[in-house]
Amino acid sequence: MRRPRRNHSSAFKAKVAIAAIKGDKTLAELAEHFDVHANQITQWKSQLLERAGETFGGSEAPIAEGPNIKDLHAKIGQLTLENDFLESALTKAGLLSGKR
Repeated sequence: MRRPRRNHSSAFKAKVAIAAIKGDKTLAELAEHFDVHANQITQWKSQLLERAGETFGGSEAPIAEGPNIKDLHAKIGQLTLENDFLESALTKAGLLSGKR
């Protein structure tokens, strides 16, 4: 027979996750000691590690996104046009051979 669903307190979850992070005992030993499933311990440990930064400063500064792809394509087009123009101008002036 299954036991009813249990709701663990945040303090209990933190205690179990910290014990898992310490690494003194195996997951199986921790699961037996705290009477929770090993998968649950792994999940709580991951949650603690993901949110550890919030403890020391609230919200982090947003991560700067990379350059916009449209802007990069526009820049490539501009540089290609400039290179083509300079190549033709230098070729006409006799400073650049026609072959590349």
